[in-house]
Amino acid sequence: MPSHDFIRQLPGAETHFSRRTGFFHLIHLDFWLSMLLVLLMGFGLFTLYSGSGQNMGLVERQALHFMVASVLMALVAQVEPTQIKRWTPWIYGLGLVGLLAVLLIGSDAKGAQRWVQIPGAGIRVQPSEFMKLAVPMMVAHYLSDRVLPPRLADILVVLGIILLPAALIIKQPDLGTALLVSAAGIFVLFFSGLSWRWIGSFIGGVAMFTPVMWYFVMHDYQKQRVLTLLDPEQDPLGTGWNIIQSKTAIGSGGFYGKGWLEGTQSQLDFLPESHTDFIIAVLSEELGYLGVMAVLALYLAIIYRGLYMSGQAQDTFSRILSAGLIMTFFIYVFVNMGMVSGILPIVGVPLPLISYGGTSVLTLLTAFGLMMSIHTHRKMLSR
Repeated sequence: MPSHDFIRQLPGAETHFSRRTGFFHLIHLDFWLSMLLVLLMGFGLFTLYSGSGQNMGLVERQALHFMVASVLMALVAQVEPTQIKRWTPWIYGLGLVGLLAVLLIGSDAKGAQRWVQIPGAGIRVQPSEFMKLAVPMMVAHYLSDRVLPPRLADILVVLGIILLPAALIIKQPDLGTALLVSAAGIFVLFFSGLSWRWIGSFIGGVAMFTPVMWYFVMHDYQKQRVLTLLDPEQDPLGTGWNIIQSKTAIGSGGFYGKGWLEGTQSQLDFLPESHTDFIIAVLSEELGYLGVMAVLALYLAIIYRGLYMSGQAQDTFSRILSAGLIMTFFIYVFVNMGMVSGILPIVGVPLPLISYGGTSVLTLLTAFGLMMSIHTHRKMLSR
């Protein structure tokens, strides 16, 4: 059958589903990524209700965070990537000013100085969260105008772009966020075509620098977290309590779990931070292996979609920024699950869109807004 005859037989040449996805593209949102994010946020509220001790007020506040962040994501998606690139140096510079303001006039909480109070507004902002976006954007901006793979001089400039805010964040002190900000920038550098020789040299340099960090950079409580990772039983009622209770909750869930709201570790308050950093332990205890695999499947689908979208980007800035952002999302998931299961030190990284928290939700959905902008503002290429 000739191809033109086949096309004539298609009803309306467009299905209801394609019209629906076309509408999402028209408003600069990606249908598949949007649906996956909605599913994950819904699952997060479901889990948070149990992890918070059935605190409906907390669940409602998190739902409000999701709605505000979703609106912000949609607004960011309307901005063309060329405009995003043009504003990137200003965004990065504003972030550095915010980090300096934290050191000079920041407000102290729990022994750390990470917030800046906005005069007259009654709100606080955390510039280090802002840098999780500003750093990869600035690295992508710089590399997009250079010959790729990057030369040594360009690699050194990129490392300066990454290490300057990371050093300011370490001073707060907040080593966990500094590592996440650094990883966000490094991923963009990696996707710029960095050779394996440079990657191997970087890993070797980090390994050589580790003793320097231990003796001259890390605080005592940070060293204790590493020691607790190696032997949590050395202080089971103190520093080892969190990880011991977390592993107990994960192991007791088995394959099917104890049932929603039936977890003993979380409902009887044995598990600390059950609605924030350790919420995956609540999920594992109540819904078991199957529940954890369902969440992992959602995360993997989001990461796959993000990588696909980055592969469709039509310019260097868009491609390496989009890929770097989705791999930073992967790092969030990996680090949180790793620390809760006892294979990584506890560094206070929330589980994306499941742990309670407004700032991390805003940062993550803004990043997805950037990715959707890149994907939906593509120009049609002539064949």
